[in-house]
Amino acid sequence: MRQASENIEREMTLLARYRYMGMAEPTRLERSAYILLCRIEIDGPLSIGQLVDALDLDTSTLNRQTAAMTRAGLVERIPDPEGGLARKFRMTEEGAKKLRADREDAVVGLRRVLADWTPEEADVFAAALERFNTSIETIIGQPWPRP
Repeated sequence: MRQASENIEREMTLLARYRYMGMAEPTRLERSAYILLCRIEIDGPLSIGQLVDALDLDTSTLNRQTAAMTRAGLVERIPDPEGGLARKFRMTEEGAKKLRADREDAVVGLRRVLADWTPEEADVFAAALERFNTSIETIIGQPWPRP
């Protein structure tokens, strides 16, 4: 198990390095904006407190990120649709457009990487990666919603 853990650590380091290298176009979003927009896309408008819980980041970090994203026109603050006191962040059309474009570029890049894989190999890898991430989420108590 030690050897496998060391190999996985090395490969995860490389995977993080390659994240944007396979994309057809340069990324339009910073990594943190991409993740935050993905979560808002899944859950709908979220308050800073909800984002803190969902992303396991501190309030000051999220305040900086959402302020930068608001200035960039990616999110907007709205009153809570359910009548709560905390204002929420909603993705703008510009944010949705950039998220879709980055996601499509990532998928195109992944298709290039997987071009010589069989569909079965790609499915096994996807299932193993989901299981790996789900194990992490279980340990830290923060599941990521999946379709």
